[in-house]
Amino acid sequence: MRAFVVAAPGQGGVQDVAPPAAEPGEVVVDVHRAGICGTDVELFTGDMQYLRDGFASYPIRLGHEWMGRVSAIGDGVNPLWLGRRVTGDTMLGCGTCARCLSGRQYLCAARTEIGIRGGRHGALGEQVAVPASALHALPDTVDDTLGALVEPGGSALRAVQAANLAAGDRVLVFGPGTIGLLSAMFARAAGAEVHLMGLTGRSVDFERSLGFSGTWTEEDLPDLPWDAVIDASTAAHLPAKALDLVEPGKRVVYVGLSSRPSFLDSRMLVLRDVTAVGVLSASPGLADTIEAYANGSVDPRPLVAATVPLEASASVLSGERPAGAGDGPKVQVAIDS
Repeated sequence: MRAFVVAAPGQGGVQDVAPPAAEPGEVVVDVHRAGICGTDVELFTGDMQYLRDGFASYPIRLGHEWMGRVSAIGDGVNPLWLGRRVTGDTMLGCGTCARCLSGRQYLCAARTEIGIRGGRHGALGEQVAVPASALHALPDTVDDTLGALVEPGGSALRAVQAANLAAGDRVLVFGPGTIGLLSAMFARAAGAEVHLMGLTGRSVDFERSLGFSGTWTEEDLPDLPWDAVIDASTAAHLPAKALDLVEPGKRVVYVGLSSRPSFLDSRMLVLRDVTAVGVLSASPGLADTIEAYANGSVDPRPLVAATVPLEASASVLSGERPAGAGDGPKVQVAIDS
């Protein structure tokens, strides 16, 4: 089958590779759509921390935002999965440690991550093997574009849940990327007054096109009381700014990662009685994300700027904007299985 393989930093292309087999407890999925995200870019460029920590190594087959149809099942798998449209969890735990047994497999020290960690092949290819326990069925109302947005949606939904918003609360979201915009959409669906802080006038204009009127750059951000701040940015200075801005006794949520350490004054955290929450994984939010997409309360399809063939993956990962792309932050890959 065809799959996109990263051989070394900045070096990758479509190769013919052996197709996956349906091992016991697993299924093979014919991939229809896969998204490219910042983690994929960091693995492609060599900047990803997992490469330095030894959790990932080349060659790598990327792709953890995906949807497709189950084409084969292994021993012990319910045959009802065969032929179903699905997406799946990225984080795959060992299944036996205390974290896995308590439902926190996404924090398992021995976990693999599809297309990211531990050599588990990703979905930027015609097929991907996935444990049946990680699958989530997609209803017909969740099309291919939405299906490949479930994984980032799960992270954004968890960030909003961690903010503990009540209807009418005022929330500020840092970051004009996919996770930030999805967080804003889920917060709006929860009844919050949503404001976004982007980088440039162009990002602010796109946010307004999504129906958000409270859109700002860092320079013109108004002095308002913020019931929660969600940092979905990659800027090292913004975690401290989030703590500075949030109302005492309220919450800051960190779901973005910068390429270098960020520093917080823990005295401010204590003296202002602020709750700070970190969000790593989409895992606990996947089912509710699918439901939100299915019932139309959140529709992130405008975030997809372009859909390209598998052969265009290297250029997108290198930072090139596809010809004719819209203003959204996300590029998806359509794979003919």
